[in-house]
Amino acid sequence: MLAEQVLALIIFISMFVLIVLDKIERHYVTLGCGALTLIGVFGIIMRSPEAVISTLNLRSIFTSGFWYQSGAAEEAVTGINWSTIIFIAGMMIMVEVMAAAGFFRWLCMLLAKAVHYRTRALFITFMIMSFGLAMFIDSITVILFLAAVSIELAKLLKFNPVPMILSEIFCANLGGSATMCGDPPNIIIGTSLNFSFSTFITHTGLIAVISLVFIVVYFLIAYRKELESSPDIDKLAESMPSPAETITNRRDFALSCVIFMCAVVMLVTHALTGLTVAFIGLVIAIFSLIVSGRKALHMLKSIDYKTILFFLGLFIVVGGLEQTGILEIIAAFIGRVSKGNLKLMVAIIIIISACASALIDNIPFAATMVPVIKSLAATQGVDLSVLAWALSMGTDVGGSATPIGASANVVGTSVAAKNGYMIGWGKYCRTAVPATIIVVLISMVCIFVRYC
Repeated sequence: MLAEQVLALIIFISMFVLIVLDKIERHYVTLGCGALTLIGVFGIIMRSPEAVISTLNLRSIFTSGFWYQSGAAEEAVTGINWSTIIFIAGMMIMVEVMAAAGFFRWLCMLLAKAVHYRTRALFITFMIMSFGLAMFIDSITVILFLAAVSIELAKLLKFNPVPMILSEIFCANLGGSATMCGDPPNIIIGTSLNFSFSTFITHTGLIAVISLVFIVVYFLIAYRKELESSPDIDKLAESMPSPAETITNRRDFALSCVIFMCAVVMLVTHALTGLTVAFIGLVIAIFSLIVSGRKALHMLKSIDYKTILFFLGLFIVVGGLEQTGILEIIAAFIGRVSKGNLKLMVAIIIIISACASALIDNIPFAATMVPVIKSLAATQGVDLSVLAWALSMGTDVGGSATPIGASANVVGTSVAAKNGYMIGWGKYCRTAVPATIIVVLISMVCIFVRYC
């Protein structure tokens, strides 16, 4: 028993170190570590074909409950979470079609025109838009387009885009915490624990909205000197492109908007309809490919397969920790430290999650912690959902504190750097760390007041 635990732990720690060092592409790291887990831990030491089958979890795809829930609770997910994989892939395809039609640039230019291109109004509008879009679309995609448009507007309207990009990154991560499909950690938590979209939005969504109010005020104060509009703003506004000019294909634009709205409706109602997120992701992908027509093959090639492979390897490595009982040991340790006190458990989970996610990618941390909180809830007799909300807010918001804490941070700072706006650790953390502390404290207070 000890040998497989030691090897599984060595593989897991090695994976984390290699991801942080960022010398090897992270999908190669997780796939390699996943292969070592299957061969070394399950094959050579444990000699357990059942552990391999359970971790690969392929049988779940061919069950009716994977695609449709008739009322019975979904079984707990172990090993590879195929619902997460299929849903993320479907959303990727939909977003590619929307981007190709010019949806994101149209939305940005439309809102910029609505506030008459005033810098402070743009700043507030783009923060709220980043929050709102990230509730339904991957935060990486949101920042990729918002940062590019922010820089374009900054060059035309003569203001510094760095404060806007930094605030957009933070609000995208915060918006992602509000829903089950907003951020990868939430997708993992939701599909693993059988939570619905509406469940998330009524719990973490409320915390995120309350936090957004404080964060908008905070960033306005923090960047008050940089938000003055140019004296020639009226003349500069006349040279701005019309929102209609950003639409590259009106047919695809209209149809992709319809698909997006249908996706939102299906996600909001899936607890009532019984449709799983895997089914919704597949339907979204199929209709998006139909809309793209002859470009369907190109859209399929545009999927971020590296992220999909990253998830596959990650789930296998975490499955190794689960099969060898290491996660139960961690849960028991937290239980002993907290002595069964729910408030202390919540504080430990949210603080550790936030601190860890600030320094390492929050996706593998969330995948690791889900089985831990399940075991903790079972052994300590506490409400699993309360621990889940603490984990969700800690991982989603904690990742905002540093340039490497979440994928959206890396994307946003990279876009800025490519356009000549360097954002170092000092410049990034000066405003992001206090903002993260504010949201962590608000989240903790909200959870204490509402659940403990």
